[in-house]
Amino acid sequence: MATLAQTTVSDPNELVERLARAGRAAQRQLASMTSEAKAKALILAAAALRADSAEILEANARDLAAGKESGLSDAMLDRLRLDAARLEGVAGGVEAVAVLPDPVGEVIDQSERPNGLQLSRIRVPIGLIGIVYESRPNVTADAAALCVRAGNAVLLRGGSEAVHSNHAILAALVRGLVEGGVPEAAVQLMPTQDRAAVGAMLQAAGLIDMIVPRGGKGLVARVQADARVPVLAHLDGICHTYVHAAADPAMAREVAVNAKMRRTGICGAMETLLVDAGYGDTPALLDALIAAGCELRGDGRAQALDPRVTPASHNDWDTEYLEPVLSVAIVDGLDAALAHIARHSSNHTDAIITGDVGAAERFLNEVDSAIVMHNASSQFADGGEFGLGAEIGIATGRLHARGPVALEGLTTYKWQVRGSGQARP
Repeated sequence: MATLAQTTVSDPNELVERLARAGRAAQRQLASMTSEAKAKALILAAAALRADSAEILEANARDLAAGKESGLSDAMLDRLRLDAARLEGVAGGVEAVAVLPDPVGEVIDQSERPNGLQLSRIRVPIGLIGIVYESRPNVTADAAALCVRAGNAVLLRGGSEAVHSNHAILAALVRGLVEGGVPEAAVQLMPTQDRAAVGAMLQAAGLIDMIVPRGGKGLVARVQADARVPVLAHLDGICHTYVHAAADPAMAREVAVNAKMRRTGICGAMETLLVDAGYGDTPALLDALIAAGCELRGDGRAQALDPRVTPASHNDWDTEYLEPVLSVAIVDGLDAALAHIARHSSNHTDAIITGDVGAAERFLNEVDSAIVMHNASSQFADGGEFGLGAEIGIATGRLHARGPVALEGLTTYKWQVRGSGQARP
């Protein structure tokens, strides 16, 4: 008997079309719900997650056991793992989205033309959003909550490593949402792990309005290469922290260790540490990272400061490790740090540690990343930490949305024009 992860379909295009049409019909109903009704439905969905916690954790245990057997890395297993505290965080995240201001219907701006026409730009839902993701089962709840709050339907396709967790989470969510009046088809999970179904989603122009991939570089690259549907994505989280000559040593150690080691498998984890040649406490900084269990790969000057630093290869500067491994370079001042980041950053999150306000402002203004930080850990690169509730991902492109994509990033706008009988001459 086929498992959930092994189920295939004979016609993935027909499957996606059927699910998408159902989702689009549900979205039209969802778009007519009041903000209060959507919020109530999400509160009920969070309660359902808590009520089904035993079933969800049991399903997650099955996925973890299968993942260990198949050789998933520690980083991937950490992304996959749920426990009581993490599941409570998932439920709390749904509740947090419920109480956020509803962007739908917001008047972005208004104007009146000389001929008396009154123009308004109004936020509206995007429509049906397809989300393709890998091992994090919390994405199932985060994505569903954000899409529903912003008036969008969603078609989810999670990774095979989290298949049982995703189905258990979805069952609870949908039960709560339906109790609150949300159409059942507004949140759907692809019933197969067949890769051909992903291809069908990517080709579903006119049915799916936007694709959001969340996962490793291979997944995102495939989505961006094959999609005929607009894509909102980032490839890598090659995040830098630059310790400036004027950095406070205690702050530099605490922030750098946290930026790398708090959770090494997230996209906001620091992957390269740049240390100013004029900074006076570099050996202690390197020692703190090594003591925390981090492997350091550095340039010649970093190796000279600590024999435990191994040589960095050319590829290390462009690698998202997602493990307790860190590239370290000693740089000659702010200009050199900016140049290194310009060459190697993935435009996700980059940070400077310094007490020099002028240097900090220049860094904040000149680094062209979605998130730029001063005296803070790059692990704060998260929609929840930004006060946005759950996020659907970090966008590193320059169109539509950038940085943590939450409710506003899941809307577009339309023009409303009010006249009094004007005819164009």
